[in-house]
Amino acid sequence: MSVNLQPTDAAVDKENLKHPKGLYLLFFTELWERFSYYGMRGLLMLYLTKTAMEGGLGYSVADAALIYGYFTGFVYFTPIIGGWLADKYLGHRKAILIGGVLMALGQFSLFSTPYVGKVEMTYLGLLLLIIGNGFFKPNISSIVGNLYAQGDPRRDSAFTIFYMGINIGAFFAPLVCGFLAEDYFATKAVVNGVETVTNYGFQYGFLAAGIGMVIGQIVFNALAPKLLGDLGLKPVKAENDASGQPVKKDKLTKEEIDRVSVIFIISIFVIFFWAGFEQAGSSLTVYTDKYIDREVFGYLIPTSWFQSVNPLFIVMFAPLTAQVWLYLAKRGKDLSIPTKMGLGMILLGVGFFFMVGAVMQRGGVEDETVKASIMWLLATYFFHTIGELCLSPIGLSMVTRLAPVTLVSMLMGVWFLAPFVAQIAGGYIASYVEELGALTIFSAIGAFVILAGLILIALTKKLMYMMHGRG
Repeated sequence: MSVNLQPTDAAVDKENLKHPKGLYLLFFTELWERFSYYGMRGLLMLYLTKTAMEGGLGYSVADAALIYGYFTGFVYFTPIIGGWLADKYLGHRKAILIGGVLMALGQFSLFSTPYVGKVEMTYLGLLLLIIGNGFFKPNISSIVGNLYAQGDPRRDSAFTIFYMGINIGAFFAPLVCGFLAEDYFATKAVVNGVETVTNYGFQYGFLAAGIGMVIGQIVFNALAPKLLGDLGLKPVKAENDASGQPVKKDKLTKEEIDRVSVIFIISIFVIFFWAGFEQAGSSLTVYTDKYIDREVFGYLIPTSWFQSVNPLFIVMFAPLTAQVWLYLAKRGKDLSIPTKMGLGMILLGVGFFFMVGAVMQRGGVEDETVKASIMWLLATYFFHTIGELCLSPIGLSMVTRLAPVTLVSMLMGVWFLAPFVAQIAGGYIASYVEELGALTIFSAIGAFVILAGLILIALTKKLMYMMHGRG
């Protein structure tokens, strides 16, 4: 039996703010996919830089940062291809299945590295993750948007809730995978009175990440027929729009061209946000490993665990943010999309100045026995998190608002081109930390992102006009 889950009227009763059950299935599926990705990502930089004797590949920090940047960059390039294939040929749900299977195989390839060929299976695993993410990521976000009609005030709130799923998975992933790799399956020895890891169990962290991906796919494919009905089964060209009328393949109107242009313009600004934000997995990880005092109540916190701080803050503050957007929307006082996102960039920049404080506390010396307070790092992650909540879920919502119905997934892929460029740029930035110094890198990123955020806010009036009532 066909089920149409989109509202037939864009003007949803403001008293009826409940979300469709399908949102929570997508929430759960994304949770496990992000558990898989962030579990692997939390270990990747350490895996690349630790010596072969320690269970790693033994790359220099500069080389590892570039590999990390290109990998995480191409993870965000392939969604434009996967989104186009889903829009035209596959349908969103089939693309999600293909992506999930490929990513699980990628994680299991990384698990096999000690037993097959370390370098070869590492690169095969990363390649499968890149391709699989291209099918998965734009299409699950598109289905979230398709649960709501144009003008539905629940849309921004829905994407913020969905974003919680991303970050619950991202919170637990480094804790579980990091514990397995850096503690439970690690070999330790006491050196100069200090317990030190002599060999890491990276493969078991990758195994846990692969199992998480499989769990998400089983649940999604088992419950989607009941909770999503026919939504996402067919390519968009064969589906109906929110009013039930067949989608026509006419040329884009002037208004549609303007809206698509806004997606491209804002995506350019977002590059600067992600280039700074993704330092968390590269330069911030290396700096934390060497120079942050990680000992709390006598326990040395694994470096990878700090990858969980940002998602923990997301889970804590996303419900509040979602309620703020709903509260403002119900009263006709909601902030515009460019204003929200410009504010997010400014907050990210402010966060980097706390890392400047950490560098200054240490006096900028290279002596790894001189540590900075952990509070500098936590303050940085706090401001980065609030900035992310103002930008990332709002951007996902923006694409589903502005994109023509036949191009939603492809333009969602365009949105992910910003992190693609940013991740590669971020890798190059991280590779220069040792040469230019952390003080120069952190302060430059902070100042530049704040400037970009202010420029975006200044363009709000023009961008709102180009959105033609959908901003």
